Amino acid sequence: MAPNEKIRYYFFVNDLSQLITENLKKYKNYSLIYNPDNKNIFNINQIIKIQTFCKKNSVLFFLKDNYKYAHKFKADGIFISSSNKIVNPGKLDIKFKILGSAHNQLEYYHKIRQNCETIMFSPIFKTSKYSQNKILDISKFNLISKNWKVKVCALGGITNKNLRKIKMTRAVAIAGISLIKKTHLL
Repeated sequence: MAPNEKIRYYFFVNDLSQLITENLKKYKNYSLIYNPDNKNIFNINQIIKIQTFCKKNSVLFFLKDNYKYAHKFKADGIFISSSNKIVNPGKLDIKFKILGSAHNQLEYYHKIRQNCETIMFSPIFKTSKYSQNKILDISKFNLISKNWKVKVCALGGITNKNLRKIKMTRAVAIAGISLIKKTHLL
């Protein structure tokens, strides 16, 4: 299946290997989120490399959980993980986009208080981190998010095999890590 040009893709990266940059060429409507290996250690060289790539290719650039660096590096926005409960980040640029991640209804309310315009709801499919009985799957994903007043993004366990199932959800975007790290795509 070819990538859907109408849906937005968010890819979490901690570096830009040749494989990743080659795989990104298959997508039209995507953004990159810098996701460091260690949540407390940001590699400035990798941030600059990713930011340069994003500017050159007219791609939105986000940083994970660090308002200070997001402003310092003039990122397009920030991704707030589900564990981040900080409500008032301080003065934000009007153009600054805020993405968030939630695993349940309670976390959704935290993300609303953080002014997230898109919430990545996970895990929709089985991953190495979440077992079969912890995943949402299509029905639960739709039931829980049906009254949400923000854009919903599917996150977790998305592969080429289950990519078509996303069309059965109310998700307007897809987010992932492994989708662009595979050696064979779509």
